[in-house]
Amino acid sequence: MKITIVAVGKVKEKFYRSAVEEFEKRLSRYCRLEVTEVADEQTPDGASEALERQIKEKEGQRILKQVREGDWVCALAIEGKMLDSVELSRKIEELGIGGESHLVFVIGGSLGLSAQVLERADFLLSFSKMTFPHQLMRVILLEQIYRSYRIMRKEPYHK
Repeated sequence: MKITIVAVGKVKEKFYRSAVEEFEKRLSRYCRLEVTEVADEQTPDGASEALERQIKEKEGQRILKQVREGDWVCALAIEGKMLDSVELSRKIEELGIGGESHLVFVIGGSLGLSAQVLERADFLLSFSKMTFPHQLMRVILLEQIYRSYRIMRKEPYHK
């Protein structure tokens, strides 16, 4: 199975980059992983709702250019469904058994995701009602995908 993470912005902090690299290395045993970064837009302080919507739309267009027609898309969104680790593992496994060969996970920028990206998504996934920095979210998502594969294969992993 191929898993692509499309994320707005770059991972700047060294400690986040190290964690991302570690999980990319661990996941190479289980799937073909690709991480695609799309440019983020600067959001001025006190930006209007209209400007924020324009920024999300620009970022959303960049995200959607990375998604192909047959891809199964999971957008990370606060309003999405919360799953525990076992449920996420089952979801990924069921998608593979069901014939999905390419899963795309989408992480938005600081303002979230555009309506177009949310509409394109096959599934909205929430990790919490809290907001997390998108750089940290990339680490959390990679760790949970790694944990999912360990669960699927009944391999030990720290609880």
